[in-house]
Amino acid sequence: MTMLKLRPNSTVTEHYRDPAIPLVPDHMRIYAVGDIHGRLDLLTALQAAIDEDMAANPGPDCIEVYLGDYVDRGAQSSGVLDALIKRRQDHKAICISGNHEAVMLESLLSQEAFSRWLRMGGLETVYSYVRPAPGVDESRLWNEWRAAVPTQHISFLRMLSSHFVCGDYAFVHAGLRPGIPLEEQTREDMMWIRREFLDHPDWFGHCIVHGHTPMKDPEVLSNRINIDTGAYATGHLTCLVLEGADRFLIAT
Repeated sequence: MTMLKLRPNSTVTEHYRDPAIPLVPDHMRIYAVGDIHGRLDLLTALQAAIDEDMAANPGPDCIEVYLGDYVDRGAQSSGVLDALIKRRQDHKAICISGNHEAVMLESLLSQEAFSRWLRMGGLETVYSYVRPAPGVDESRLWNEWRAAVPTQHISFLRMLSSHFVCGDYAFVHAGLRPGIPLEEQTREDMMWIRREFLDHPDWFGHCIVHGHTPMKDPEVLSNRINIDTGAYATGHLTCLVLEGADRFLIAT
């Protein structure tokens, strides 16, 4: 296992090259961003750093891949969705669904799902849309929140991808179920799986870039790279930059 050190600023960190590292196709660069969880401040800073990096290193066709869990726990989930919607309009950006987006969608349809969601960080998301009166009951809170969610946010959540493949890399929120071809993986596993995926030592057919399981530092293994650095709690949002056989890190 290789742990990549991060500097606490929004600049490219160490440069790594290894002949065994998987490849991104020629003339392409990928910026993969880990779990945001309502930290609009970190997302804004990281996107500015990505723009700076693209301007300083022009040439390749650049694609940004956001690995899911945009909402919950942090205080600015609604703003994060606004920022990602705008980013897709101005840049080549692919947004993957995390399990928290899936539960948010379910909560729009079911008060029972809404109740579960509040206990897994959804309350902070609700408060990013509405400020109910003190002591409001859950049923009224549910209805006030549903009325406040813009249709463009609902459309965005519904169009989120399950995964993205580029060259020797596959990008997914949580991971893959071992022993099953990528095209046969379930969307639920890609958003929720943890232990079976994390404990699997073998190749998945691609090097898997994922989030979902927060770590102090990015985790780089021979078969997967985890870039969830717990932004909502740590204040560190991580971007993995892939170009050819090269790997870089940008972090806030």
